[in-house]
Amino acid sequence: MIYNIPYFAVVGLVLVGLIAVVFKRNLIKIVIGITLIESGVNLFLITLGYREHSVAPIFTSASSKIMSLPVPQALTLTSIVIGVAVLALMISFVIHIYRLYGTLDARKIRGDEE
Repeated sequence: MIYNIPYFAVVGLVLVGLIAVVFKRNLIKIVIGITLIESGVNLFLITLGYREHSVAPIFTSASSKIMSLPVPQALTLTSIVIGVAVLALMISFVIHIYRLYGTLDARKIRGDEE
């Protein structure tokens, strides 16, 4: 049961992020929700690459031991770098929208609500 805790954390992060993206009106909260979803996916990738009693794949002298998978670690590192760039872009869009419309409410920006 204790080995399933990371999977429960992944589901929790993704659900909280989805709830924030779908139900919140503030653009900053939507950006935070997208970041939470990204963090959940990164945790899922790292959890998939975990092997019990494994060694990091950088140690080549430990050939008799089980090595952890290096591909999920590389994918997660790449995802973190891309996520930071996307987050900076989203925040710059939010700043530009705020300067243009004077609000961060998505409904007011679309014109649904006055």
